Amino acid sequence: MTVWSVYYIVHSMNENVFGSCIRERRLALRADDRAFSLRGVAQAIGVEPSYLSKVERGLQPPPSEHTVRALAGALGEDPDMLLALAGKVSSDLLRVIRRRPQLFAQLIRQLDQLPDHAVLRIVREVRDGTW
Repeated sequence: MTVWSVYYIVHSMNENVFGSCIRERRLALRADDRAFSLRGVAQAIGVEPSYLSKVERGLQPPPSEHTVRALAGALGEDPDMLLALAGKVSSDLLRVIRRRPQLFAQLIRQLDQLPDHAVLRIVREVRDGTW
C-alpha cells in the first residue's frame, strides 16, 4: 500500500482531502528545497499563489484536471492518485468508459469487491496479454 493510499484511507472523512494532501506534500518537499514554497509551486504550475493557498486550505474546490496534473508533476506524485483525491477521473479514462458504460460499470463494481492482490493480478494479466 502506498503512502497516498494510506493517506486517502485515513483522511477520507475530511472534506479537504485534496488540499490537505497537497499542502502536506509541498511542505515536506520544502523542508529540503525552498523552491517548493507556495509561491514557487504556484508559479511552476501556472496559478496565482493566493489560489493555490485557498485550494490547500479547502476554501476553493480542487482545480481542473490540467492543474491537478501539473501539481502532480511539480510534486512528483501520481496524477491518477491526485485526481482521485480531487474527486475527478482522468479524461482518457472517461473516454474509455463512455465507449462501453454498462460493461465498465459492472467491471468496476465487481473489482470493488476484490482484494488489492486480486485486482493487481487481473491488471497484470491484461497488460501482459496472458489471459
